[in-house]
Amino acid sequence: MAKELEFLTKRSEDYSKWYNELVVKADLAEQSDVRGCMIIKPYGYAIWEKMQRTLDDMFKATGVQNAYFPLLIPKSFLSKEAEHVEGFAKECAVVTHYRLKTNETHDGVVVDPAAKLEEELIIRPTSETIIWNTFKNWIQSYRDLPVLVNQWCNVMRWEMRTRLFLRTSEFLWQEGHTAHATAQEAEERTQQMLNLYAQFCEEVLAIPVIKGRKTDKEKFAGAEATYTIEALMHDGKALQSGTSHNFGDGFAKAFGIQYTDKDNTLKYVHQTSWGTTTRLIGAIIMVHGDDSGLVLPPMIAPVQVDVIPIMQKKEGVLEKAAEVANALKEAGLRVKVDDSDKNPGWKFSEQEMRGIPVRVEMGPRDIEAGKAIVVRRDTREKTEVAIDELPVKIKEILDTMQVEMLERARTHRDAHTYVALNYDEFKETAATKSGFIKAMWCGDQACEDMIKEDTTATSRCIPFEQEHLSDVCVCCGKPAQKMVYWGKAY
Repeated sequence: MAKELEFLTKRSEDYSKWYNELVVKADLAEQSDVRGCMIIKPYGYAIWEKMQRTLDDMFKATGVQNAYFPLLIPKSFLSKEAEHVEGFAKECAVVTHYRLKTNETHDGVVVDPAAKLEEELIIRPTSETIIWNTFKNWIQSYRDLPVLVNQWCNVMRWEMRTRLFLRTSEFLWQEGHTAHATAQEAEERTQQMLNLYAQFCEEVLAIPVIKGRKTDKEKFAGAEATYTIEALMHDGKALQSGTSHNFGDGFAKAFGIQYTDKDNTLKYVHQTSWGTTTRLIGAIIMVHGDDSGLVLPPMIAPVQVDVIPIMQKKEGVLEKAAEVANALKEAGLRVKVDDSDKNPGWKFSEQEMRGIPVRVEMGPRDIEAGKAIVVRRDTREKTEVAIDELPVKIKEILDTMQVEMLERARTHRDAHTYVALNYDEFKETAATKSGFIKAMWCGDQACEDMIKEDTTATSRCIPFEQEHLSDVCVCCGKPAQKMVYWGKAY
């Protein structure tokens, strides 16, 4: 670890403190003066933009189009679907007035009591209700289906305990909403988007995930079924990293969304929604970060290569660094040259803290010899490379790094995934080890509740890839129905 970074708390000493320090010191985000809200700084937002662009292309490849819907939702809309409103009621921020006025002493403002809204407006915690109220106008015939839209936006959920990226009152996300003629089409779309999220996490973010279905207790409010991808962080806690929901025709009936089918009969549409958030930036930090800072997978890194000139005041050094950077850019890489007046040690530390995948070190002697030193951020492996070969060699290194980061994360997850065959074993594992616990479950929520109360572990998902670990529920001993992944979560 570079000398300049000795102040970063080690993960092994205090994981939570390490995370909070890293977010700030890597220049990703900071706390705002608004309760529970964060300021995403340019570097953090650049990572989010890379996610956006990649996911947006993936969505559009499946026929999805982007749209935008209002931030404010009439309270009556949320009242139309009882289960949905109950699920979000405690988190809703409510707008009651539309005007301020100067106070009596003219040194401040107060809410104008005469400007009370006839109907309160809810700052969107999610957009199902206002979007499906809109779909009612869009859908008349089977020819109007399917409707496939997505919006990139912010939402507000009044969280009591917040942590940058992982849980904030306001956060950025995308929410896809689709309407279909049949239940089968809706189910196919629900699972299609879940598979898309899994592909994105594994191939782009180098984060392995478990795909499965949420229990009825953990499913999205108002959904018939919620599917999830679950990832394991380095500290052994689980993180829900993307969800896809099949709503059946519940919202269609609540909002009167019907279409005339080919046989001239009126039918209700079937709907889905799916989304992921800036929480994924937190996942990248916690899966790949180390005691020196961020470690960004090459595919998502805003800058892939940091060219650092050594003894840059010497004649020709900066010029050669710029030449190398241009060659790398022409090869399709994202590159910067650190030509600041900081010393090389500080530049190395900054590159490590910001997680830039590769750095290229080159000084007068290197240039004279026609070579440079290439350093991988993840393993710190140094390779001497001929300057003319840098574009090809660095591309190879980045490709290798992307694959190996996923494999290391998968190895870590598998090493911290345990099996419990009885309740004593389950409680012992939950108390002494961090990670996923695989165990059989009878399907009764009472057992799910007991496990949470006794261990604080929750059901993460019922995986699509089932394993038969035993014949009985780990909690009650009754016949088991499914194998479930359990874990403690953020």
